[in-house]
Amino acid sequence: MNSEQPPPHELKVAHPATLLHSADVLNAKTTLFELLGRTGVPADEAGQLLALVEAGALAQAYGDIAGIEAGAPAGKGQRYASGWLDGARTAGDALLRRADSAVREALGPEAPVPDTAYVHPPVSGVDVERAKVAVAPLYLTFTHLSDLDPEVSDDVLVAVLGTMSTAERAGYAGRLDEFAEERRERLTRLYAEYGPGSDVSIHGRYSLLHSPSSVAVLERLVAAPSALREEWDRVELPPVWLEGLAKAWEAQPGD
Repeated sequence: MNSEQPPPHELKVAHPATLLHSADVLNAKTTLFELLGRTGVPADEAGQLLALVEAGALAQAYGDIAGIEAGAPAGKGQRYASGWLDGARTAGDALLRRADSAVREALGPEAPVPDTAYVHPPVSGVDVERAKVAVAPLYLTFTHLSDLDPEVSDDVLVAVLGTMSTAERAGYAGRLDEFAEERRERLTRLYAEYGPGSDVSIHGRYSLLHSPSSVAVLERLVAAPSALREEWDRVELPPVWLEGLAKAWEAQPGD
């Protein structure tokens, strides 16, 4: 063994996070912006996506801190355990403040409220893409892709997202997950009776059940039916689709 080499217990391996210089982080962000820009994503929308990812990472780290609070090594005494708890809470509070700041940075200021009626900010392309990514896997837990999909997902999601504030859009994927879990049995019956492969699969009234966007529409029918109908008319989608979906939903026994 080389006499100059330290014993194995003295060898130290740099943690991956310590290898990242601030210039490396900036380089990664700039690269991401450029790649998204080449696909047509505007810089402000790319920035919002990145800020939301950063906020989510910080929020996850805050959640991890909660587990650390109760993890003080045994046998160290009460003063040690108290200091451990205080340190974990201080670190957690700092992460939570930074996560909140990142969310505010991502969302920006809300549009002012007019004297007459509240007008939500315009729906962006990134808003629609985020919603599509959220609804597709949920839809496939209840049914399968259909050749009869009316292929109007973007227009439908514009109407759905038009009922929400910027903050609500940012958290919509989580809200959809909660909706699907809370009403799983009812949704399963609905798609079995009216969705792809059902006896009414070719009926135009229920066409929207062949689109993944139907999950998002159903959530809004429960959470904000009046606002959804207003946005539906504004986007000029076929009224029969919304009426058919509402009728099919109401025909299912409640959970």
